[in-house]
Amino acid sequence: MQVALGKPEADTIISIMAKARITTFCAPPTLYRLLVQGDFSKHDLSALRHCTSAGEPLNPEVIWAWKDGCGGLTIYWLYGQSETTVLVANYRSMPVRPGSMGKPVPGWDVEVLDEAGQPAPDDVVGNIAVRVTDPRPVGLFQEYYRDPEANANSFRDGWYYTGDKACRDGDGYLWFEGRDDDVITSSAYRIGPFEVESALIEHPAVAEAAVVGKDDPAGTQIVTAFCVLTAGHEAGPDLARELQHHTRTLTAPYKYPREIHFVEELPKTVSGKIRRSELRERLRVGAAVGWRDGPGSQTTRS
Repeated sequence: MQVALGKPEADTIISIMAKARITTFCAPPTLYRLLVQGDFSKHDLSALRHCTSAGEPLNPEVIWAWKDGCGGLTIYWLYGQSETTVLVANYRSMPVRPGSMGKPVPGWDVEVLDEAGQPAPDDVVGNIAVRVTDPRPVGLFQEYYRDPEANANSFRDGWYYTGDKACRDGDGYLWFEGRDDDVITSSAYRIGPFEVESALIEHPAVAEAAVVGKDDPAGTQIVTAFCVLTAGHEAGPDLARELQHHTRTLTAPYKYPREIHFVEELPKTVSGKIRRSELRERLRVGAAVGWRDGPGSQTTRS
């Protein structure tokens, strides 16, 4: 007998955490984004002492909201892959910089490499790579089974290329930019979706956001956002323009979404990751209709 599971509900989950006296909590950012919309004041979470997250980027706004609701507790974001164990992490022994993945885990030589395979300068986006020689790190997968092309692309010159982009600041903290195929090329700019998504969910009307590139002959791609609204807010051209202005103010004039789709929910994997490839496919086949700059724009739910 197959049982249909309902959607996660913030207050229900928080109440279970309180009643079970949960001490350590780990969840994907998708779930944290839901939980911070709940009413923490109704529940006793005094047993909770350590919170972690992994699976996809954790927006700074969620860290701040969780800290406010949980008596000052910080969410420690961890970065890894199915092909590896945890590569980069935030530790209790060092200050957390909201939005940063933290620093490499001991035993892993993690670097940000430019397209020539050299360490990228600080604050410049490059490829997250792991050194696989002298010695090969314990926990790294051996190879992609029967896929020589994938192995040739991923293992080059003594490095394993993760397929993810990031930059490193002057203190050694790594800042996630996006999957290589998620980075948007708009005119002469390369735009990571994470920064734009984080700006969007800072707006009180937005519960969740996913940003992808939509093919556009005039500018290679246009920044396109899919937004799930919080209760009490209504989709429409006025809100779309407000979100554009909000994002442009927090990021840069060339990063704001030129096209916005208001949706009931975002497609996700079983582990809670947003399926941006599915959103790109919706745009490719014309299954999504949203508000866009220029004449004839419209707003619907896709």
